[in-house]
Amino acid sequence: MLRVRGTHFVDDHGRTRLLRGVNLAGSSKIPYTPRVELHDPRFYDERQVSFVGRPFPLSEADEHFTRLREWGLLFLRLVVTWEAIEHAGPGEYDNAFLDYLCEVVQKAGAYGFQILIDPHQDVWSRFTGGSGAPGWTLEAVGFDVTKLRETGAAMLYDWKANRPPLLIWATNYARLAPATMFTLFWAGNEFAPATKINGVPAQEFLQQHYLNAFAQVAKRLRDTPHVVGYEVMNEPSRGYIGWKNLRSAGQFRYWPTPSPYQAMLLGSGYPQRVWLKMTNMQRTRVWLAGYQDVWKENGVWDVDSRGRPQLLRPAHFTRVRGTEMGFRRDFYPRFAQRFAETMRALDPRALIFIQGEPGEPAPILNVEQLPNMVYAPHWYDGITLMVRRYMNHFGVDMLKRRVVFGAGAIQESFAAQLNVFRHEAENELGGVPVLLGEFGIPFDLHNQRLLRAADELLTTRALDRSFRALEKNVMSGTLWNYSPDNIHGRGDAFNGEDLSIFSRSEQKDATDINSGGRALRAVVRPYPRAIAGMATRLHFDWLTRVFEFEFKHDPTITAPTEIFVPPYAYQEGIKIEISDGTYEWREHILTYHPDPAKETHRIVFKPA
Repeated sequence: MLRVRGTHFVDDHGRTRLLRGVNLAGSSKIPYTPRVELHDPRFYDERQVSFVGRPFPLSEADEHFTRLREWGLLFLRLVVTWEAIEHAGPGEYDNAFLDYLCEVVQKAGAYGFQILIDPHQDVWSRFTGGSGAPGWTLEAVGFDVTKLRETGAAMLYDWKANRPPLLIWATNYARLAPATMFTLFWAGNEFAPATKINGVPAQEFLQQHYLNAFAQVAKRLRDTPHVVGYEVMNEPSRGYIGWKNLRSAGQFRYWPTPSPYQAMLLGSGYPQRVWLKMTNMQRTRVWLAGYQDVWKENGVWDVDSRGRPQLLRPAHFTRVRGTEMGFRRDFYPRFAQRFAETMRALDPRALIFIQGEPGEPAPILNVEQLPNMVYAPHWYDGITLMVRRYMNHFGVDMLKRRVVFGAGAIQESFAAQLNVFRHEAENELGGVPVLLGEFGIPFDLHNQRLLRAADELLTTRALDRSFRALEKNVMSGTLWNYSPDNIHGRGDAFNGEDLSIFSRSEQKDATDINSGGRALRAVVRPYPRAIAGMATRLHFDWLTRVFEFEFKHDPTITAPTEIFVPPYAYQEGIKIEISDGTYEWREHILTYHPDPAKETHRIVFKPA
């Protein structure tokens, strides 16, 4: 059983565990049936939706689990959306999906996987250009989900459409519908006290349904030892919390995005000039009949005697009764503790995984407030992700928001960026383990003039940079992502993304477990999965396939150190060098027994 001890994961023998895994799956963000586009009325009919089949039909489970086990990706961050559980209406749980989910989890356990349940969302909901919450959450506060697109309240596009530039779906975080929902979810009591749903404050209504939905999962999985814990929420967003001036468009300036005040007016049918273009000239309202804008209802803006709108409280979301309150200091920690209490009432052994907003510091929480906590931030090679090109000599520091030049400097910068997470876990959170919850690259780096072999070389080099940064910090991590139904043209079936390390379109031989894998020379690499002590160095060169590992042995631990040895990397044989002690090699695992007279031990793998 996986436990935490200070800044490390440990097993029942006291060995330090290094978790290497993958997110399963990117395509789990959307229903399995029906698979429809925005113009199809069934897109909005959540009573006809089913997520049974996400991440894959049970008939395919053996294939995918066998492949992932062969690649050594034995820790699964399992994507489960709120919509998958409670899409039909408040309190109406999809028992067929919950039964199916249990079968997938049990099957994974039989293959030796450990699982983290990821309550996944992106920009609130599938109906606001992302994934996560059911559509009825939007309707509960008065949004007409069929009018979000034309009023600019959310940016949506058909999932089969050509890929958009620069991940513009993320600008939805600043648009009316997602920003309103997040603000109500975290801090509706403070910033929208007049907004109630069936007489219940909006914050309580939304939080309680979210908690109840994932409690349904915990109730079914609480006796499953290989389910190690639950994440509070994937990539949480503060919404409007802390927005200093509602007339300002904020940080989302690389794509035409209305300011919060403009967004409020657009949703109420007032045309606005966003950058150089007039928007919502048809004066469509995003609010259902009988509803008005939530923020007008709460006194943020109003109309004067001549019917002209005016902003009354430009800094409404910065202070509560004269006191400054923030997302990472106040609102997220409160809910994280509530989430932990709910899950642990059902499963006392569960680890609770937290993260801040992408690119922002860790929430202000302490392990004394939330025991058995794990810090699970996300990090990506920013330039490669945003422009879908591998640049060997040009990178970006995603945390300091500055460019980096030179291949060596980029590699050092990547490692330093991940080291920031270790520092936060040790010093800000009180000493907790780190799991890099997401990292990866887009695989559509293709230039049609290049040969496929050249494309594979680029993706391998791009992904290897991230892996080397992970190994430099001896950090656990889960790749984003493995989508079993990834195909060319559709990718991961979410907003034009194509980050899956497997593609059905590239599977040429169904009898070859590696066929369909992408950048496998970077993905499938040796790593120590259980260390009888403390690792001091970890390095793998994908080109030479030389693996180097050093650690200091803890004499109180009698169990051996275990290292995953992928046959894929050493198909023609392997040469193993050890500094001392003895080893056994069986079924992809090297078991190492050190000489107790030595303090530091070194293990090296080379192709034979």
